[in-house]
Order: sequence, then C-alpha cells, then structure tokens
Amino acid sequence: MSPSMTTTSTPAAPETYDVVVIGGGAAGLSAALTLGRALRSVLVIDAGHPRNAPAAGAHNLLGNEGITPLELIARGQDEARSYGAHITTGTVTDVTGTVEDGFTVSLDAEAPRTSRRGAPTPALAEAPATVRARRIVLASGAVDTLPPIPGLLERWGKDVIHCPYCHGYEVRGQQIGVLATSPMWLHQAKLIRQWSDDVTVLLDSQPAPSAEDRAALESRGIRIVEGTVGRVLSADDRLTGVEVAGIDGPLPLEAILVGTQMSIDSALVTSLGLHTEENPMGEFVPVDMRKATNVPGVFAAGNVTSVGSMVAASMADGVMAGAALNMDLVEEDFAHALIPA
Repeated sequence: MSPSMTTTSTPAAPETYDVVVIGGGAAGLSAALTLGRALRSVLVIDAGHPRNAPAAGAHNLLGNEGITPLELIARGQDEARSYGAHITTGTVTDVTGTVEDGFTVSLDAEAPRTSRRGAPTPALAEAPATVRARRIVLASGAVDTLPPIPGLLERWGKDVIHCPYCHGYEVRGQQIGVLATSPMWLHQAKLIRQWSDDVTVLLDSQPAPSAEDRAALESRGIRIVEGTVGRVLSADDRLTGVEVAGIDGPLPLEAILVGTQMSIDSALVTSLGLHTEENPMGEFVPVDMRKATNVPGVFAAGNVTSVGSMVAASMADGVMAGAALNMDLVEEDFAHALIPA
C-alpha cells in the first residue's frame, strides 16, 4: 500500500458507566448491588486486598455470622453480577473530570486473587485502561499499620486483634494484653475487660495513667505493666507471651488487643480532590448523610469514611451511598429531559 493509502485506526472511546465503584469490599459491593437493582450500569474496580482478609471470620453479621471474609466477598460479587454489575480486578491510578463533564478513571490490571483456601475467586472481567463514569463511589477502605514489634504482624488477625466487638468473643476468658499505642488504650482496656477477667495493659511507650485512671483499672483487676515491649512470642501457631524491658522472662499472654493506625489511599484522595480529616484512629474522608463528599458527583462509603466501622456498618454505608447516588442521577435525568432539543 502506498503512503497515500495508509490509514490509521481511531482508538475506541472508553466505555461509559453510570457509576464506577472504586473498591470491592463490603461497602463497594453493597453499593453496586443497590445500583444494579436500580437498573444502573455499574463497574466495580477491586484491588483484591480486603482489610479483613487475615481474619478467620466476619462477626456481628446477621445471617452470615462467622463467614470468612473472602467467602463473603465472593458471594457479594455473585449477587452484584446477578443484577448486571461488572467487576474487574485492578488498581485505580487516577481519576479526572467533573460531575458536569463526567469522570475518567484510569487503572492498572492485576491478576485475580485467590481465597484463603487457595481456590480462585470467580473470573472477573478483563480490566480496561480507562473508563468513563457519570458518578464515582469511593469505597477503597483503609489499611492498618501495626507497631514495628517483632512477632506482632505474624499473629495479626489470629490472636492479635484490634476490635473487641469483631473478635472479643473468640478470645474470651484468655490472658489478654492491651498494647498501648495511643491515648485510646484506656478505653480499650476497659472495654476488653468485658470478655476476660485476666487483662494486662502493656504501656510500652505511652505515659503512665493518672492515679484516678489507675485506681479505676485496678478496681476490676486490670494490671498495668510499664516498659518497652521487645517481642511477641508464639509457639505451635498460638501466641504465648511478650518480652518486656525490665521484666525477667516472658510475660505470658494468649491474645493481644492493639490499636492500629489506619490510613487511606492518599494518592487517590488527592486525585479526586477530596477533603480529609483525622481522629485518634487515623485519616478519613468526611461525608454528609447521603454519603456525598465535598466533590460533586463523588460519594464515599465504608472504612474510607469511618475507619472504625465493622462489616455490617460498611454494608449499610454502601447501600445508602448507592441509593443517594441513584436519586442524584434521577434528578439529573429529569433536568436533562426538560432542556429543549
């Protein structure tokens, strides 16, 4: 073919969805389910790293009590897909645009994850490079950061826990240590006493309590140990104790409650132009009662908006975000219909 006959192909325009949901956990899939049932076109982009994956089960979840986290996600994917939602594995790298012009979402594809038992999750759609969306739901969750104490991470999600309501029943009656990582330790020590009468506070680097707080703790048998925690000990796949500076020999423990510091995807938040706030547990994206953020057209749900929310609360967030967002689109559809041709 001569040069004058050469043709070039025009790249296909990115597929457009009513909603792109960033995050495929409990909040994101609940939003997708709600929107699918509202006959909206939905794409869920799931990075495949759920916060609660190390846990043996999800609790306080009516009808699914104790279900493994990845089994819950697999069921949620099936349910969302049954109402037309598309689900792909990938990491969102950028979001641009406005509610008036629509949003462009860029992503990198990733290999599908496997379950805790080694079985592959259901096949997900191949990830495109970019997609367009009328609205965005940010449900990318939060990441727990543990203190850099040797042996602590290895027991995370087993007998090192962060939430008494999520896992307190599983360690009931055991020798429980409260690893003080912030001023929240006093609240944590009082709370975990409901599940065991053998509780020891490991102050580590936190200041000693006031005389009044010490008396309150000791009134219910809670011990206070000062000194830096050097190592968490385990044997036969169970936690056995900790090494504490100034104490001869290991301090026997069977479980540790630790307050993690939680962070959200700062690059994605910056890309979207979202405001953030902080509390003692970490950074989060504030939303209004409709789960709308400060950026028009962007809604958020789950741990990205409330770092302490349990699975059931994240599900409720997703449903609320989906319903409010659908009404936002309904109003926009009516407004466009009134514009003269």
